[in-house]
Amino acid sequence: MTATRKDLFRSMLYIRLVEERIADEYAHQEMRCPVHFSIGQEAVSAGVCAALTPNDKVMSNHRCHGHYLAKGGNLNAMIAEFYGKATGCASGKGGSMHLVDLDCGFLGAAPIVASTISIGVGTAFAAKQRGESRVSVVFFGEGAVETGGFYESVNFAVLHQLPVLFVCENNLYSVYSPLSVRQPEGREICDLASGIGISSQKGDGNDVDEVYQLTRTAVDAIRRGDGPALLEFSTYRWREHCGPNYDNDLGYRSTAEFEEWRAHCPVERTRKSLEAKNAISEIEIAAMRAEINTAVDAAFAFAKNSPYPEPDDAYTAIYAS
Repeated sequence: MTATRKDLFRSMLYIRLVEERIADEYAHQEMRCPVHFSIGQEAVSAGVCAALTPNDKVMSNHRCHGHYLAKGGNLNAMIAEFYGKATGCASGKGGSMHLVDLDCGFLGAAPIVASTISIGVGTAFAAKQRGESRVSVVFFGEGAVETGGFYESVNFAVLHQLPVLFVCENNLYSVYSPLSVRQPEGREICDLASGIGISSQKGDGNDVDEVYQLTRTAVDAIRRGDGPALLEFSTYRWREHCGPNYDNDLGYRSTAEFEEWRAHCPVERTRKSLEAKNAISEIEIAAMRAEINTAVDAAFAFAKNSPYPEPDDAYTAIYAS
């Protein structure tokens, strides 16, 4: 288990350092696409994807960087995509909200709220029809449960007992709107899902060990043929809804709330736990940081030195062949 926890810590640190570098570089105005950071939410990406196999498929939403990286997405291609380069994972046409890496099973992301939930259910339906042993995972925010597509997708998955895991990252806000103005007080997303007949659980989305264990249990049950499952994880984004800055000055959330959540930083929480058990040393952590930063440096150099797409490329890869 110690080796697994160190891997989980490294995965979170990887996501954190990549996104912090993107935030630093974004100010240069060379990345001309919107960016939605998952800084503060890394435990969900790392814990869920660690419980999957390379053959399992993942769909994501607008806040997709962490999911892509945790699933094993190509870093060079990701950064090149941000710069709109031909070497990007979507050939420079999609930007940060349309990441894709079929080699690692990351099927794609899209910015329209809840739009990928039904697609993920479709991939699970295809797997069952073909007799393939794999699980589909769909990441979405709590705002997605306010759409009809969520209910239709969960209902269809339960009806056909599909191998799909729904993962809700509940970070309390839809852009600048808190839960209190969007959903009735006391209503639990898990309870809503249970009412449709799906196995549902809620967990601490800033505790990577809990995320991993809950996901592994759910995925094992899905693989046994027990049908779909839903996991709701409570977490919190640190930066603005869209962009690299902090926006507590806008007044939609308080500084006290922000600081309370930041005190539960998933990366620091895991580091302290590992160090308390003498499971990791400062030297190991420094080596991890150095290795990750070297890879990040190389990715940005690759992106900046890559060519832009040719004008005629605007008409290619529009439809599936």
